Amino acid sequence: MRKKKGVGPKSGVDFLPSSFWGVPASSSLSGPAEKRRGWRVKEESVIPQPCASVPIPILHGFDFQDSSQSSELQVRLVIAEKGLVCEERDVSLPQSEHKEPWFMRLNLGEEVPVIIHRDNIISDYDQIIDYVERTFTGEHVVALMPEVGSPQHARVLQYRELLDALPMDAYTHGCILHPELTTDSMIPKYATAEIRRHLANATTDLMKLDHEEEPQLSEPYLSKQKKLMAKILEHDDVSYLKKILGELAMVLDQIEAELEKRKLENEGQKCELWLCGCAFTLADVLLGATLHRLKFLGLSKKYWEDGSRPNLQSFFERVQRRFAFRKVLGDIHTTLLSAVIPNAFRLVKRKPPSFFGASFLMGSLGGMGYFAYWYLKKKYI
Repeated sequence: MRKKKGVGPKSGVDFLPSSFWGVPASSSLSGPAEKRRGWRVKEESVIPQPCASVPIPILHGFDFQDSSQSSELQVRLVIAEKGLVCEERDVSLPQSEHKEPWFMRLNLGEEVPVIIHRDNIISDYDQIIDYVERTFTGEHVVALMPEVGSPQHARVLQYRELLDALPMDAYTHGCILHPELTTDSMIPKYATAEIRRHLANATTDLMKLDHEEEPQLSEPYLSKQKKLMAKILEHDDVSYLKKILGELAMVLDQIEAELEKRKLENEGQKCELWLCGCAFTLADVLLGATLHRLKFLGLSKKYWEDGSRPNLQSFFERVQRRFAFRKVLGDIHTTLLSAVIPNAFRLVKRKPPSFFGASFLMGSLGGMGYFAYWYLKKKYI
């Protein structure tokens, strides 16, 4: 498992991230594992000083079938926007590292992200965000929550609640199972076949688990798996998917109208307009992460890139140019390369193949890398 050391003075955040389809190229492919660095976030013209007295470990992970990636991105973006230095550990969900004893001792819920700061271990992403905002303050630290009692503070709370309520898991499973409803989705085509295979075998697999006498297959784990399969079956319903996508359109209409209000309120003033005012806040982080996820799923062309919501489109273009977003998210079109290759090497390291097998694997990876780069360049550049 890789460990990314924090940059600069020993101050910052330790973060255990997951590794798969959502890890940005900038953090995954920048060099050999032992040379890869954690990130100190600097806003375009203002460089925040390191502000945490103890490195904060963060564990994070990603699976294209797992909607938790949006939550993980929110946490990483908050840390980056505040200018914190962190140490990262990738937890590979496809290789089930989140079920290993060392991780379960930190989080019995087997979920990422997890943050460790001093004696505190926090795994709920909302609690992580609140903890980071409350704990790391000072002259050189960006505050993402406006002053309590101000109109901006009330707006941030309103839009945080609104965005948190979006059924991202349903969007994720629905777009995987029904790619015909998406345009230019970043999800690999084989994902649909893979998740349908799991659905077809779900009943048999769960019956096997019920009869196995292994301590790690406890009742809570079985219950969680059964709930997940029931969820996916519900999300496979096209009429249900169309219903929640219609509700998503109404939420985005509300945000479009709010952005228009900001334009009218600040007409003639020299300030960059964000969702809740001239200052960049937590609401903008959450909205940016949500739009990034929707674009990954192939929904951006339908909901804002078609010109139907120009304020939302302008917001997304501006938020992607922020240093923190570029550092954490990288180029959305390089997601495939940045996630698959590191995991392939980790798998080889865990189960070393024969010389012939290793040579074949290296050649295959090189070929896949070349053709993936060629395809992306031809399609998007």
